[in-house]
Amino acid sequence: MGHWWERNILEPGKLPLLLALFSFVLTFVVTRIIVRLIRAGKGPFGNVRAGGVHIHHVVPGVVLTVVGGFGAVASDRHGAGGAIAAVVFGIGAGLVLDEFALILHLDDVYWSAEGRKSVEVVVVTAALVGLLLAGFSPFGVNDLSQDELQDRGEVIAFVTANFLVSLVALSKGKARTAVFGAIVPLLALAGAIRLARPASFWARRFYGRRPRARARSLLRAYRHDRRWAGPQRVVQDWIGGKPDPSPARLPRGD
Repeated sequence: MGHWWERNILEPGKLPLLLALFSFVLTFVVTRIIVRLIRAGKGPFGNVRAGGVHIHHVVPGVVLTVVGGFGAVASDRHGAGGAIAAVVFGIGAGLVLDEFALILHLDDVYWSAEGRKSVEVVVVTAALVGLLLAGFSPFGVNDLSQDELQDRGEVIAFVTANFLVSLVALSKGKARTAVFGAIVPLLALAGAIRLARPASFWARRFYGRRPRARARSLLRAYRHDRRWAGPQRVVQDWIGGKPDPSPARLPRGD
């Protein structure tokens, strides 16, 4: 275990990635604590305003991400400059992705149900970076032998095949499986061979004239969502805070 940690985590070339991941997660946690205190009216914190405009923390996040990204490109990843740039980039990325839902909807949906997307994106991003840090290479190239690595044709074919399988899983509405499948070999294959989600591109394209497949897809999605949607919301609310209740809508008159 100690040799694995030194080889995959404490390897000098991976130190910037470790620092970026740590600063990313820490920034997200601290940011969520502060905004929840502001929401509850506790503590010395408050919203930042300039000229009557609410300055969301995605704004400094974008600036820090740009500075850290260009700093990382211009510096040596084995030196202090690369480490500093990685920390700056991680902080900026944490601030930006904490308001991912705001960027997606172009609206202040931070404390709405749509705001849960930010928490989901942060968790997925942290997990992917953690997998890369732990030694996984995209598309499972790390699993190839030295003889296979010498044959570029086999490497390209392996990468291409796994990428296409990930695209199939994505077209079936299984985005997380597709994303993680690009890192962990054969994971996307499970999503590619299973039934598509009812609202996915695959279902619209191939299930239109197959009522049995469409019915099975609807039933499986219903059972999956009924089993996991509740626990997923509980975890997201625990991490990011419970959203505001949706206002009741009166029925429209004629």
